[in-house]
Amino acid sequence: MTQSRLLLPVQKLNYNFSLDINIYITKKNDNLQNIFNKQDYLFIHKKSFSKRKEIGIFYQASRGGGLWGPVGGNVIQSSSYSTHGDRLRETAVRDLCSSVALMAGLLAAAAAASVRCGSRALLRLHTRGLTAAPPRGDVPWDDKDFRYILITMGGVASVLLYLYLRDPGREISWKDFVHRYLDRGLVDRLEVVNKQFVRVILVPGADSSEGSYVWFNIGSVDTFERNLEAAHYELGLEPSHRAAVVYTSESDGSFLMSFIPTLLLIGFLLFTLRRGPMGGGMGGGRGGPFSMSESTAKMMKDNIDIKFKDVAGCEEAKVEIMEFVNFLKNPQQYLDLGAKIPKGAVLSGPPGTGKTLLAKATAGEANVPFITVNGSEFLEMFVGVGPARVRDMFTMARKNAPCILFIDEIDAVGRKRGGGNFGGQSEQENTLNQLLVEMDGFNTSTNVVVLAGTNRPDVLDPALMRPGRFDRQIYLGPPDIKGRASIFKVHLKPLKLDPNLDRDAIARKMAAATPGFTGADIANVCNEAALIAARHLNEYINVKHFEQAIDRVIGGLEKKTQVLQPTEKKTVAYHEAGHAVVGWFLQHADPLLKVSIIPRGKGLGYAQYLPKEQYLYTREQLFDRMCMMLGGRVAEQVFFGRITTGAHDDLKKVTQSAYAQIVQFGMSEKVGQVSFDLPRQGEMVLEKPYSEATAELIDEEVRDLVDRAFKRTLDLVTEKHEQVEMVGKRLLEKEVLDKADMIELLGPRPFEEKSTYEEFVEGTGSFEEDTSLPEGLKDWNKERGETQEEPPASQEKQAA
Repeated sequence: MTQSRLLLPVQKLNYNFSLDINIYITKKNDNLQNIFNKQDYLFIHKKSFSKRKEIGIFYQASRGGGLWGPVGGNVIQSSSYSTHGDRLRETAVRDLCSSVALMAGLLAAAAAASVRCGSRALLRLHTRGLTAAPPRGDVPWDDKDFRYILITMGGVASVLLYLYLRDPGREISWKDFVHRYLDRGLVDRLEVVNKQFVRVILVPGADSSEGSYVWFNIGSVDTFERNLEAAHYELGLEPSHRAAVVYTSESDGSFLMSFIPTLLLIGFLLFTLRRGPMGGGMGGGRGGPFSMSESTAKMMKDNIDIKFKDVAGCEEAKVEIMEFVNFLKNPQQYLDLGAKIPKGAVLSGPPGTGKTLLAKATAGEANVPFITVNGSEFLEMFVGVGPARVRDMFTMARKNAPCILFIDEIDAVGRKRGGGNFGGQSEQENTLNQLLVEMDGFNTSTNVVVLAGTNRPDVLDPALMRPGRFDRQIYLGPPDIKGRASIFKVHLKPLKLDPNLDRDAIARKMAAATPGFTGADIANVCNEAALIAARHLNEYINVKHFEQAIDRVIGGLEKKTQVLQPTEKKTVAYHEAGHAVVGWFLQHADPLLKVSIIPRGKGLGYAQYLPKEQYLYTREQLFDRMCMMLGGRVAEQVFFGRITTGAHDDLKKVTQSAYAQIVQFGMSEKVGQVSFDLPRQGEMVLEKPYSEATAELIDEEVRDLVDRAFKRTLDLVTEKHEQVEMVGKRLLEKEVLDKADMIELLGPRPFEEKSTYEEFVEGTGSFEEDTSLPEGLKDWNKERGETQEEPPASQEKQAA
């Protein structure tokens, strides 16, 4: 008896076990029971444990006919699983046995195909080492992938076993065949296989040491027949004693071996796709090449720590969002009055104003399912994936109603249709069409609210923005000074400030010093202040750290190590002095906070101003700003008689302002009261919305406006020549001048200006942002049944 043993160790979570595969190849007349009594793997293990459960499945392979036949034939296959009695559920036993039996069947089939009628094979599988019965899903055989791997291993083992166990015979030469076999009369018949070689079948009773057969190669069938005829004639064999020749066609399995590398590669790719990045859908089991059309939308969990108290500076938008949540929690409040629940809203505004943050806060406080997806996730390289993902996303939303669906950066999929119906444009339009259909298919009883965020509402398709789809458009602009103070208070909470500082005072001071900052900019300032304090090993964060952080955010990184030649440094000093002095003596110029000649970012000098909180500008205000921006170029010309490239950014801003006044704001008498849209930076301009004559007139007006601003600035710098020179020399000495230094050099500014928080908010009615809620939204996050209290017993008696 020949025994082959294969040990497969498997580890899954905390449960270790192994599969012992024993294959017994026995002679035909061997008694299996006697073998087991002498060397029996089954009985050895059965004595080791008192409680065993044996499960066996028996097959056989007979010599003729099909592979499987009645039990008791030549080949017996037994698969068994053993464990500690009741500690394993029957389902786990059944699952394991199914997998093991299938692999065992493949191995047994290979053994049966290779073992000739004179022997038989017994295949034995046994498990050991599993000492616990984990819940379903925690053991390897509960995993479908593990069962697939097990079956694949069984198939590979079957092929290897077939190649190992098959009887290849023994190759001989033609001379040996004639003299050792044909001349002795040991040949029963000759089988010409595939016209390539001849298998010599020996007569019964021949010496078994020679093997069941021998074979030799032939060049061609014709040559073999002639040589065989000649050998018969030389040996004097009568026709009745000559060996019969049989022609057969067989497959030795070599062609299957050529497919194994390809099959292994395909299997590996399929497994990788199932377990790879595309399998990152919900639940971890989604993905793969056949599930790419499934939505990538994610259901937000309950561990979101962002609340509405963490969102400031956009109270009106918060009220709108709270109302949407109240729609879902208390719809009857609106239905009683005949109102319909809005189906969606678009959150629009510049980058960093809190659109996504507001959506996250909604997810953290809504107490209803919150589904989020990015607009770019709908567009893939495969046609039809986008519409399918839209359908799957809305199906998920309907199943979890009432819920909120948030589509971030919806402009990636919601752009205006048209401009060619080819390639990615066509796929984007199909996805948009599906989105329009899904949103229009909602009814008032669906209780699904769709929110979307974008910073480009101008490119969205009008059909998407109409009432009935996105009923409301909520604009989140840069916060005003009160909003910035509220945002600073939120971001100052986790910071370790100097105990002597008042957080509210710091928030107000920083709000006054950061006009035009968005919520993201303010968060960056607070973080930079903490980093600067840590960089200098300070125990607390002080006001100077916030001031340095503002300079860092506005001007860029300070480059103290950048070496400037003395002539360049002097040019930069007088250039910045020209800006400061011109702005100081112009009424509508922004108040100066700081001027520096320390290089920051790409610039060699840096001046910080405090723009006014205003939304309307007059022609005089814009003209004064142009003059202030030209102050540096004029100062270079007056003091050095030459101009440099340092005014490049100033000239760019002056040109943009001049064109805006003439083309957009209608501030030119010759061009008239017209407004044309200027192309955005990076956009391709195919045609102008005005004639060549109008374009020429616009150019003339812009040039005249810039020339008048330059002449006025030149006159002012010439008049204030001494003041510019004083400021320039002081900058060369100190490198940084603040407002106090400017007052010392130039005297108080001759115009009234505001610089503190109290001055800016004076006349607005309050010093703080209005955070009050309407009566109907006081309990916006609760169902009405939760807020109603039972009346006291005395009141009930009185009412009775």
